[in-house]
Amino acid sequence: MTVEEIKAAVDAGNRVHWINIGYVVTCDDLGQYLITFTRNGSAIGLTSRDGTRLNGEPDEFFIEEVAEVCHEVF
Repeated sequence: MTVEEIKAAVDAGNRVHWINIGYVVTCDDLGQYLITFTRNGSAIGLTSRDGTRLNGEPDEFFIEEVAEVCHEVF
């Protein structure tokens, strides 16, 4: 995924991960996109400080697929 695709997916409410589901890409209140390790809350920016380099390989980012839940009514 490109930086633009990642940001658009996060902005659309999708859960975007880096490498595995333990790393989540979020946008904070200041508009900064972060990669956060959920087990300890450690975070780094999605890109380098000048915004020119993605912190990770583009093919390492993915959108979590949510299983559809169906409730049967009797």
